[in-house]
Order: sequence, then structure tokens, then C-alpha cells
Amino acid sequence: MELRIFTEPQQGASYDQLLTVARCAEDAGYGAFFRSDHYLMMGEASGEPGPTDAWTTLAGLARETSRIRLGTLMTAATFRLPGPLAITVAQVDQMSGGRVELGIGTGWFAEEHTAYGIPFPSLAERFDRLEEQLAVITGLWTTPRGERFAYDGRYYPVADSPALPKPVQAPRPPILIGGTGRKRTPQLTARYADEFNLPFASLADSAAQFDRVRAACAEIGRNPAELCWSNALVLCCGRDDAEVNRRAAAIGREPEELRANGLAGTPAEIIDKIGRYAEIGAERIYLQVLDLADLDHLELVAAEVMPKV
Repeated sequence: MELRIFTEPQQGASYDQLLTVARCAEDAGYGAFFRSDHYLMMGEASGEPGPTDAWTTLAGLARETSRIRLGTLMTAATFRLPGPLAITVAQVDQMSGGRVELGIGTGWFAEEHTAYGIPFPSLAERFDRLEEQLAVITGLWTTPRGERFAYDGRYYPVADSPALPKPVQAPRPPILIGGTGRKRTPQLTARYADEFNLPFASLADSAAQFDRVRAACAEIGRNPAELCWSNALVLCCGRDDAEVNRRAAAIGREPEELRANGLAGTPAEIIDKIGRYAEIGAERIYLQVLDLADLDHLELVAAEVMPKV
């Protein structure tokens, strides 16, 4: 089981704070540092000092880290045009020496679109646009050098594109698709993704959604073993109950609720629950870290959990 760090900077984090966490995660041996792609805080958080752009952040981290992989859970297709996004991700992949992964989804948080003047079409249209974005991005990346790319899309038609720049990773950076949609999410995953990610889902719900994605793979003749299967779960680990309770309070959550719905408790409890996700096929866990000032939290899990999973 690979453990990765996943942050939510829209809740309040500067670039320098994210850099500190990313470097700590790299030094501790985590597989990747991922961040959300949101422009507005959620819940009771102030959001200060304000949102940071996901791909601007990852470009900076690409030059200020050396080993850890970098990516998004999930870039919203509503935020960027597919051609410029393909250029951005390819450039950050070059800047990182081939360490970038693109998690991409429809976008779902209506209020952040209103707050920053971003169009927010219906869910059906957002899925249609996501499908075209995936076709354009992958097409631009995989078109052989010297050849041209075209795509007859309804929303994103492309003509006579030189399909440059190319990412370092060949044939392209890994693409992550995720979520609980029962039809189009599995279909798009089977067609385009290298990894399927399910956020904040129970064991039973995860197993059911993994099965839907496997069925979608079977429908198009793709081997589901080609996909990496992952979950994202909030982290709240402590050496004892007092430390668990303190960390839960720091993020405004109840310890028992976190034990039920996330990865919470002592290292032994967390190892046991990760094992149960492994039994249903999960190969990676994204640890959602909400208190970015608590670096001891990351170091504890790296020392006491990572070697045993």
C-alpha cells in the first residue's frame, strides 16, 4: 500500500506552508504530495490568506522538491480550457523531471464558480465537457512529434495543432478520475484513466464502486488490472487517545466520527483499517491532512504506519 499526502489549501494555506508540508512528506518517504483544486473555502474556515492556484503551486513545488510525485485531486474541468491545461501540465511535468499526475473531474462546488465568475453548467453538460477535455488533453500529449492533432468536439474543437509541448513522461502523465457517479464516471475511467480514486467512502461503498469501474472496463475490453485503485480518507493519528482527541479538536471533528469515516486512532488502528481497504483492492491511500502546521502528524504515520502497510 502506497501512502500519499493530500491537502486542502482552500481552507487556508499559503504557498510557503504547502512547500513546508511537501518537503516534510518527501523527507518522510511518502509517495506523493497532492492538493485539491478549489478557489473557495468550505464550512466555517476563514480561508485566509486566500486561495492558491493548484497548478501554480505545483509548478513551484516542481522546482523546490526532487523526488516526491505531485498532483491534483481533482482539477475541475470547468476551471481551464483543455489545450492550455495540457500545456500547463506538460510544462510542470518538465519542470519536475517527470513527477506530475493529473487528477481531473467535472467540478462540483457551485459557490466557488459564482465567487470567481466561472461558468457552472448542468451536471450533464459538465460530464460532456469533461469527456471532451480528456480526449483533447490525451490527444495533444500522445500525438507523435512532427504530426498535427485535430478533434471535432462540440465544446472544444481543435484544428491543426502542433500538439506541443510534450510532457517528460511517456506516453503521458498518469490521469486520475474518481467519484461516486454510477455510469459516466466508470465509463470515463475505463476509457481514459490510469488510476481510479474514491474520496471519503466506506468500505462497502468503495467495493461497490470499484466493481462498477471493473464492469465498465470489461465492456470495452480493458483489463482492470491496468488501473491503480485508491481511496482518499481524512487522517487523525495519535500515539494514544489523548493525542487523537487533540488532533481531532484541531480540525473541528469528533474522534469517533473520524474513526468511523476516516483513518483515525492509534497507528495500530490505522494499520488495521488500511488493511481492510487493501482487501477490497485499494493500492494507494491519500491521507487528507487538514492541520498543515502539525508536521509531527506526518512523521508519526511515516514512522509507525508506513513500514507496516
